[in-house]
Amino acid sequence: MIDLRLLREDPDRVRASQRARGEDVALVDSLLSADERRRSSGVRFDELRNEQKSLGKLIPKASGDEKAELLTRASQLSADVKAADAEQHEADEETKRLALQLGNLVHPDVPVGGEEDFVVLETHGTIRDFGAEGFEPKDHLELGEALGAIDVERGAKVSGSRFYYLTGVGALLELALVNAAIAQATEAGFVPMLTPALVRPRAMEGTGFLGQAAENVYHLEKDDYYLVGTSEVPLAAYHMDEILDADQLPLRYAGFSPCFRREAGTYGKDTRGIFRVHQFDKVEMFSYVAPEDAENEHKRLLDWEKQWLTGLELPFQVIDVASGDLGASASRKYDCEAWIPTQGKYRELTSASNCDSFQARRLSVRMRDGKKVQPLATLNGTLCAVPRTIVAILENHQLADGSVRVPEVLRPYLGGREVLEPVSR
Repeated sequence: MIDLRLLREDPDRVRASQRARGEDVALVDSLLSADERRRSSGVRFDELRNEQKSLGKLIPKASGDEKAELLTRASQLSADVKAADAEQHEADEETKRLALQLGNLVHPDVPVGGEEDFVVLETHGTIRDFGAEGFEPKDHLELGEALGAIDVERGAKVSGSRFYYLTGVGALLELALVNAAIAQATEAGFVPMLTPALVRPRAMEGTGFLGQAAENVYHLEKDDYYLVGTSEVPLAAYHMDEILDADQLPLRYAGFSPCFRREAGTYGKDTRGIFRVHQFDKVEMFSYVAPEDAENEHKRLLDWEKQWLTGLELPFQVIDVASGDLGASASRKYDCEAWIPTQGKYRELTSASNCDSFQARRLSVRMRDGKKVQPLATLNGTLCAVPRTIVAILENHQLADGSVRVPEVLRPYLGGREVLEPVSR
């Protein structure tokens, strides 16, 4: 939720942000109108209540016709106060409803456009020339099946399309990735967290996932719970309705959780293997910081993601995501995209988003600095989305005989094993 004072003072900036996102610009004027009704109805309610209180003091002192007249006025005032209170409540609810539909303000340096209008900021690592090495690379599913690591056939049999089993070294590889990611995050000062996978509506709405992203959220209607698509949700809501002392900040958490996404609108896209699935595990970094520290923290999150991918020895690029491809909560987002050899292109593996005070306002997470209390800033960064990371590792580190070299950073978590060998079935 954006600051309504900023909306009133600079509505053109908010309109420009909505336009850059490709969202409804008319929403800004509707919200301005609702906010004006809310404020004016509040003033009228206060005026009527003050008059009612003053009248209440006069009635006991009056007598005769004067008292009768005052009682008649008191009766009318009572009705007017109730009507003004109802009007104020209605205007307040309408303002909140419209404000929740408005995305965060896009950072002025974000490239404007859609999904393909990102800007490449950096490129890291060297893309292997498999032709020069004398063999054609296999895709992750073929490799994973030969390693006894991935079983999508039985995943589909049990749960449907876009589900899978990780078996044998596949399961061990996930555990190695999670442990290595948590170890890196802990060393960087993050508190490791195991978070709930089910959350109440306010937590999901407060983080901005019931707007444009609602179609990808699983909702358990009978219990009114949501399955999280990222531990960002329970981590953002962890300090909901709290006031944190400024000297506690930054607070950094590394959450591990299962994640669930409907992947609506992706029919026929990335259907092979485990690149785009309905359920996966992920290690997510989350930061609470003072608003003035948010941009620097954003760069720190990106640096930790780059450190992670470099340690996995993956070629990758960093992109500045375009305005029309931002989530509702993000003012700016950097993605790290790893090279996928059999696709011949870079694909998203991690992301880092600066949400400024947008989520904190919605979740009522504030900071106290001296006598001043204000919303703080929240940021999130994916460190390891397990299936996609496995895809990148298998394809980039495959050998001619179908085995896969284990990056050095993972070897301590795989019993020192240097290579994953195909198994006979």
